[in-house]
Order: sequence, then C-alpha cells, then structure tokens
Amino acid sequence: MNPFVEKIIPLILAFFTGIAFKKLKLLSKEDAPVLLRLVLTITLPALTIIAISNVVLVADMALIPFLAVVVVFIMYGISSLVGRKLKLSGPTFGSFLVGTMIMNTAYSLPFFAAAFGDEGLARASLFDIGNTFMIFTFTYYNAIKYGENSHTDKIQWNKFLRLPPLWAMLIAFAWKAAAIPLPKLAFNFFTLIGQPTVPLVMIALGLYFDPSLNNLGKALIGIFIRMGLGLGIGILLAAVFGLSGITRTVVIVNSALPIGFNTLIFANLENMDREFAATLVSISIFIALFYIPLLIWLFR
Repeated sequence: MNPFVEKIIPLILAFFTGIAFKKLKLLSKEDAPVLLRLVLTITLPALTIIAISNVVLVADMALIPFLAVVVVFIMYGISSLVGRKLKLSGPTFGSFLVGTMIMNTAYSLPFFAAAFGDEGLARASLFDIGNTFMIFTFTYYNAIKYGENSHTDKIQWNKFLRLPPLWAMLIAFAWKAAAIPLPKLAFNFFTLIGQPTVPLVMIALGLYFDPSLNNLGKALIGIFIRMGLGLGIGILLAAVFGLSGITRTVVIVNSALPIGFNTLIFANLENMDREFAATLVSISIFIALFYIPLLIWLFR
C-alpha cells in the first residue's frame, strides 16, 4: 500500500469512530467542544513546540500567516457578492458569509503531520495563526454585524491574545532563534502531551457531523466558494509569491479547507442561522475527508 495512504486511512477511521461513538451514545455532539478545547489549550501547544524545535527555519515561512489573512479578505469579497445575489435573509447571510471566511485549520493539522511530519505541522500551524487572527477580529465583527442580537461592535482582541498555540509558537521560535537545544526531559514531556492531538481532532469532527437538507442548494454554493474557489485562490497566491515545497502545499491546501467550527459558535452567540451553519460545517467536513488528502497528494 502507498505510504501516504497508510498514514491517511487511520485519520479517516478516527473520524468514523467519532460518528460511531455518537450513534452508540458513548459520546455526544456536546463532547466535541470539550475535546477541541483540550487540543487547543494542551495538546496542540505541546505538539507545536516539538514541531518547531525539529524544523529548519526558512524565509518563506514568514509569508504563511500573511497569506491566510489575504485568503480571508478575498473570501469576504466573493461571498458578499454571491450572498446578496442569492437574496439570503440577514441571519442566513451572516452564516453564509462567516462560514466561507473561516477555514477549518484544525482539520488540516493531522493530515499535514501524517504527510510531512514536523515540517508540515509547523507550516500548517503558521497558517492557523493567520486564520485564527482573522476569526477573532474581522470575521467575528461580521458575525456581530449580521446576527440578530448584536450587542457590541468591539473586536475582541483578548480572545486572540489568549490563544495557547500562539504563545507556544512564539516561545518555540524564540527558543529556536537562541540556538538552545530543547532539553531531553522537556522534549519527551511535550511529545507525550502532544501525541493525542491527531486522534482527538478527528474524533471531534465525527461527533460534530450533523448535516441537514434545509437550504442544501445554498449551502453547497457556500461550500464551493470555500473549498473550490479557495483552491483556486491558493494556487494563484502560490504562483504570485513564488512559493515552493511544503510551504506551497500548505498555502494551496489550507486555502481549500472545509468550513470551520467557529461558524457554529458565532451562529449561536450572535443568533445567526444555526441550522444553516451546521449544514455548512457538516457537509464540508465530510467532503474534505477525501478532498484534502487528495489535494495534499496532488500538490506535495
């Protein structure tokens, strides 16, 4: 069997394990945020430190978070035009717009780790930082703008600044720049803590899977914008900035990622169309289960 396929199949099986556990009532959809919170606050920061400590820093890595920001702004322009052409109601338009702007970068981390090891994980984490910055600033502002219970127009910078992966990345880069080897004890500890990241993310995705047929046509348009046009944008940006190697693959593939879970969180928080948001997220995740490994294989 192809080595790449051998690495990807366990990820797909972990996704279906989440679905099976939900069907058997061993876990529920409500458990998924707990698993992802564990990943965000504990396992991913540890894995990020290990990944960065093992990679060679190169100049084009600095471009990665910037290009994630560029992708979000382009998505905003396209989705604003298309959403108004579809004559969506305010709350549904909000879910449509926010959904296409949020890339599910947590989804890509296990695949890049499987395909490229620490090199891929470190670069994918940089893209995640740019995407997360936009989620808690410009994207969240639009959720407030189009939600039904708008209560503030203030961008919540503190949410971004409190992200553990961001601080883990800054510490790891500073340590790397100082050319100080990571102590063996620390390396073993972070490796142990970081190992559950991949299965936890994929199981959480399975728990979240909950598609609906309502507004299916409009949801598919949103998914095409996020994953289809997103792919084209990634290819264009890679060509314009002359990217190569793993950095090129990361930018292209991450630009085509499925719709992120924060779409559901913002829909609930700001009273946008929750059911439409759930449909966007669930269907795009299922498509990405096969689409993202294919893209990594094609562009690696």
